[in-house]
Amino acid sequence: MIELIRTNDAVIISFVESLMRDAGIGFLTADQNMSVLDGSIGILPRRILVESDRADEARRIVSDAGIAHELRKT
Repeated sequence: MIELIRTNDAVIISFVESLMRDAGIGFLTADQNMSVLDGSIGILPRRILVESDRADEARRIVSDAGIAHELRKT
C-alpha cells in the first residue's frame, strides 16, 4: 500500500474514501483514531493508503475530482 493523501480535513478524507470505494480500489484510512491523543481538535493528520498496483488509477481519480493538490508527492 502507498500513501495517497495526508490531511487534517475530515471532509477530504471522507470524499476520497467515497471515491476509492466507488472505484473498487482497496484502501486503508490510517491514524483515524489518533484523535484520542490530540483531544479531537484535528491537529494530527489522517492518511489514505491505497493498493500499490492501483495507485496511478487512484491518483487520476483524485485529480479528476479536482483535489489533486491534496495528493502526496511520489
